Amino acid sequence: MSDTRRADALLADMPQGGRGRLKVFLGAAPGVGKTYAMLQAAQAQLRQGVDLRAGVVETHGRAETEAMLAGLPQQPLRRFDYRGMALTEMDLDGILAQPPKLVLVDELAHTNAPGSRHAKRWQDVEELLDAGVDVYTTVNVQHLEALNDQVHDITGVQVRETLPDWVLQEADEILLIDLPPRELLERLREGKVYVPEQARAAIDAFFSQTNLTALRELAMQTAAARVDADLNRRYRQRGLEAPAVRGRLLVGIDGDHQAERLVRHASRVAERRHLPWSVVYVDTGGARSEEVRSRLQGAQQLAERLGGEVVTLRGESVAKGLVQHAAERRASLLLVGRSRQRLRRRLLGRGLAERLLRLGEGLEVSVLDTEVDRRPPSPRATHHTRLLDYGLAVVAAITASLVAWAVAHTLELPNISLVFLAAVLLVAVRSSLGPALLCAGLSFIAYDFLFIPPTFSLTIARQEDVLTLLFFLLMAGLTGNLASRQRRQLDALRDTQSETTALLDLSRKLTAATDRQAVLNVAVQQFETWRDVEVCLLSRGRDGVWKVEAGAQRLLADQERAAAEWSWQHDQPAGLGTDTLPGGRWWWLPLSGEEGPLVLLGVSPRDEAPLPVGRRRLIAALGQPLAQALARAQLAEELEAARLHGETEQLRSALLASVSHDLRTPLTAMRGSIDSLLSLGEAIPMDDRRELLEGTRDEAERLDRYIQNLLDMTRLGHGGLKLARDWVAPVDIVASALQRLRPVLAPLQVETGVPEQLPLLYVHAALIEQALVNVLENAARFSPSGGRLRVAVEADEAELRFSVADQGPGIPPDERERIFDMFYTAARGDRGGQGTGLGLAICQGMVGAHGGRVTVGEGLDHRGATLTLHLPLHPQPQLEEE
Repeated sequence: MSDTRRADALLADMPQGGRGRLKVFLGAAPGVGKTYAMLQAAQAQLRQGVDLRAGVVETHGRAETEAMLAGLPQQPLRRFDYRGMALTEMDLDGILAQPPKLVLVDELAHTNAPGSRHAKRWQDVEELLDAGVDVYTTVNVQHLEALNDQVHDITGVQVRETLPDWVLQEADEILLIDLPPRELLERLREGKVYVPEQARAAIDAFFSQTNLTALRELAMQTAAARVDADLNRRYRQRGLEAPAVRGRLLVGIDGDHQAERLVRHASRVAERRHLPWSVVYVDTGGARSEEVRSRLQGAQQLAERLGGEVVTLRGESVAKGLVQHAAERRASLLLVGRSRQRLRRRLLGRGLAERLLRLGEGLEVSVLDTEVDRRPPSPRATHHTRLLDYGLAVVAAITASLVAWAVAHTLELPNISLVFLAAVLLVAVRSSLGPALLCAGLSFIAYDFLFIPPTFSLTIARQEDVLTLLFFLLMAGLTGNLASRQRRQLDALRDTQSETTALLDLSRKLTAATDRQAVLNVAVQQFETWRDVEVCLLSRGRDGVWKVEAGAQRLLADQERAAAEWSWQHDQPAGLGTDTLPGGRWWWLPLSGEEGPLVLLGVSPRDEAPLPVGRRRLIAALGQPLAQALARAQLAEELEAARLHGETEQLRSALLASVSHDLRTPLTAMRGSIDSLLSLGEAIPMDDRRELLEGTRDEAERLDRYIQNLLDMTRLGHGGLKLARDWVAPVDIVASALQRLRPVLAPLQVETGVPEQLPLLYVHAALIEQALVNVLENAARFSPSGGRLRVAVEADEAELRFSVADQGPGIPPDERERIFDMFYTAARGDRGGQGTGLGLAICQGMVGAHGGRVTVGEGLDHRGATLTLHLPLHPQPQLEEE
């Protein structure tokens, strides 16, 4: 055995980080001393200084048990008012508010009162374990789900409170509390288990010598199976080869009354053989009543609780579907129930088991005999539907007889049979095989009675007519069977196509969704086609407040909000149809990424009935691409934020570096002029004084422009750039920028070239306007007085361009790629001379934040320069008609 596998075994034996340990006191029946043993162990832990608390302990009035409970810290029970009755349950929230090291939870299989967070107490225990709290608990062997049928066969009592076997399998320690049946019966008679009246009833109904012996054996087998598993793990820790798990167990079920019994038997077989197992249902497209669907759904849910995989196949033949799936999954064992032996199957040997044995070469096939517990088959509604189908067969046969009688004088005898064959085909396509065979039989009799000589008699005079009738009956049966099979296949293909179409349609819509809100809108549109449900999408902010992002805007009741909260925290479905807070109207499914839920999908059936397993599976399948799309949108937003943050940091660094020099220059000049005026005063000639004041004013205006760049930089970078995008017309941006710079542009000849029909921009209008203002101001500062300045706007399918051309000194070609660098200043050009060197850098940052760019080209009349702002175009919005 490799060191890696040995290390894995050692790690598996260690307690999981952050999860508590579970110790189970297992007994064969009530009264064997499980609770007493648990309290005894808790007293020993208390003496060792362990912080523990009794969450819920059922003493049933037993004096010795109550005495053992004395001295243990107890958590007050939570009280419920249900239909006028006062009920008490363990206060899970109270324990989690100040969690101790160890909690005592009696009766693990107990069903909680309506209104509790979880339907079962074992789910409360799971939440305690997840919170890192150790748990001592008790359970009787008859409460294990996989043993439910076996306990019923032994005792004749159907145990209603059960728990999945995997809860016991994941326990860190199981302690078998055993008491011989004679001693337990003696305790019952002495009133140490129940009060005398209840004790006599219990002995008569459940606590017989035979029943207790059988239950004791089941408890020992369960404990022995756990010991065997622990032993195998110990061997692996020592470096020895553990028994290999090979193959898989497949159990084929149908919607009959024995489906759940078969699932429980499969769970026990899989546990004994250490095999993974799957429950497989092959849908052949046949009609199913509501009761059959309900039984099938119950069996599938039971399989999920017991740890099995649920698979639904669609095909023409059950046997072929099971064998093919077994080959695909490399299964070694196939378990089925014994089918009801119809006459034709007995004669031809074509039962499901016989076909599996014939097709499943190399596959172990086990058949569970379920004939001993037959129950009445179909409800009246199903009988009513079948009667209508058989009525259709009778009407079709009569109609075919009338049509054939009408054309008998014009058609030859062999051609008349085609009329009856058409009727058989019609019935087979509209109903199923049984009505089709009935129609074939009636048509056979009518054909003989009305058209085969001697007519109006079932007597056949000629031998060749006997062969004709037999061939007619054979052809009618074959065509009816073929048409019925084709109809079932067509129904199965329709179901598969509808699911595939839903997934493809959703994927196609999601490819066009670029942000989170678009993905949520696509999800709502997808589910709006389902008229029988309401859908909403919830998200929870950092402050814990729930927000309906899309779908039905409804106020959630406290129970609905609690189910949503639990589903979000545990990343598991909750609510209607689940075992966690099932009393509400909504079923909550978290759509999760790698770091947890991204949004909560809520589905509420309008009839307030739980969603079928097939519908929930389809919603879960649709939820996967939705979750991926949400994760993709979130990643895109994070990348965009990172890119903007990088550009912001560059601009901020440029600004801080420029403050030490470029802002100092105008301040120095202003200070020199003011000092001259103060020191010399009236001695300065009036013209010189005016010149000093005008210079001070110019330097103040220059400083004002630098401060404006500082404010623009703050808008870009303080706390990261956040674009408040909206749809805006390009002509409005141009008009506003020219209006702001009217005094600056007054000495120039400003020309505009703005077409009337231009697409809208989806931008932060103020930032783009400021970028255009920076370019216009830059061009005006270096244009000669009276020179031309042209502002033009043009667009194509991909982008829209703002162009500003001047007649200034221009920018040399070798410097055009450098003018947007921080603090680059040339001896001439738009960036030459004075300035911080930030105007075009800020402009580049504003445009780049929108995914655009700035380019430089030749100016007007081969003079000056042209700066062009390139902005991407988005799909235009749909404008409402007035």
